[in-house]
Amino acid sequence: YSTTLGALRQARADYRAAQEHAALGLDDHDREPDTVLVLADWQYAGHGHTPGESVLAATIARNLQLNRETAREELAALEGA
Repeated sequence: YSTTLGALRQARADYRAAQEHAALGLDDHDREPDTVLVLADWQYAGHGHTPGESVLAATIARNLQLNRETAREELAALEGA
């Protein structure tokens, strides 16, 4: 006898919806369909970085490379000593 938390939540939601319909005096014919209408509008927003973002990204990449090279040099110096 196993059930999922999702199934319990759905059963509770269905029960509460039925209670609400009964309290409002609605019959089953007045229920909304179990479908969702999704409207989407896609627009092209551009691509790539702005010039400022490109400079920042290049600076970060250079700093990372310099840090890696410095770490390799220091490790080599420590191993050689």
